[in-house]
Amino acid sequence: MKKAYFLLLIAVISIWQACNTGSNDSVDNATVANESKDSETMAKKDTAMALSTMPVDKDAAVFAVEAANGGMMEVELGKYAQQNAMSQRVKGFGAMMLKDHSKANEALTTIAASKNITLPAMVGDKAKKHMDDMMKMKGKDFDKAYMSMMLDDHKNDIKAFDKAVKECKDAEIKSFAATTLPILMIHLDSAKAISGKN
Repeated sequence: MKKAYFLLLIAVISIWQACNTGSNDSVDNATVANESKDSETMAKKDTAMALSTMPVDKDAAVFAVEAANGGMMEVELGKYAQQNAMSQRVKGFGAMMLKDHSKANEALTTIAASKNITLPAMVGDKAKKHMDDMMKMKGKDFDKAYMSMMLDDHKNDIKAFDKAVKECKDAEIKSFAATTLPILMIHLDSAKAISGKN
């Protein structure tokens, strides 16, 4: 009886996903995939197999998805900054973004795979719009807009990572946040110094 109930639940979830994931937003799709894994795990929680493949809690999965999305955006804009910024300091900042966020993205991908968390394959629609707007600029216009964006972005990232350090229940995700947080603070300090803003 439990097996029949479980198969019915999986079928309903699959049909619901097929009907409701018309979004092309990679972040939304990753979030939906993680939520369905959570539902499947809840349905199977009495079996030993479920315990071995149980994903982390929802908050940790949401944090991982958002961190991956932001990290991918930082890498792509860092590449663009190296090629299109006018200021050598902004080009250097872009190189730092590329290096540091690539490393963080790799670490997060490894953790996510071990935790059964689906990460977005590409940046979400909101991040893509920011990138597209930024990539229409070059020279001084780009430098100013990019550094302003980096200030705001890193302030938000620091809040999110600090919250994960304090509240995340998963030890590996918490450790990732704790290891990455000081790097984000260095990025923010650099962005402040380059832009001359606080």
